[in-house]
Amino acid sequence: MMGADDTNSDANSGKAAMRRAAIAVVIFVVLAGLLFLFGPDDFYPWAKAIHVIAVISWMAGMLYLPRLLVYHADAEKSSVQSETFKVMERRLLRGIINPAMVITWAFGLWLAWKGFGFQGGWLHAKIAAVLCLSAVHGYLAGAVRKFAEDRNEKPARHWRMVNEIPTLLMIVIVVLVIVKPF
Repeated sequence: MMGADDTNSDANSGKAAMRRAAIAVVIFVVLAGLLFLFGPDDFYPWAKAIHVIAVISWMAGMLYLPRLLVYHADAEKSSVQSETFKVMERRLLRGIINPAMVITWAFGLWLAWKGFGFQGGWLHAKIAAVLCLSAVHGYLAGAVRKFAEDRNEKPARHWRMVNEIPTLLMIVIVVLVIVKPF
């Protein structure tokens, strides 16, 4: 079992990590804003690069979080292992996945408007697939909350199946963006 000092230490290091993540996001947004203000004609490739970086970060988290939930589902409630998973899941969600999703959406919508005027069947299908990925994100965020409260009732097998959904959506999205089949 964890002692009070361990809990405080984890909470403080978690707060510090969240502060660093927030500072990184603010710096990122400020730099992107400066790029846009001082070079609007050259901003499109920068926006595309930022979008791709955010997508990679979002997907890394979306592929890892369900795997953590698989292991967490097998851990005994309130055990040291379970408490460690709670910290890992919360930090991954709040420090990486959530900010990456917001940046992905913000820059993706701007690129869809600026580059394509929101036209194209492939783009509409891609946006629908990203909406589905966002719904999975919401489901996982709810699961993290339930695990944090020791209220998970789903077996590890469920989380193994959920783990495949982001992969399938990623494949659909990449094919739509690269091939533009319609």
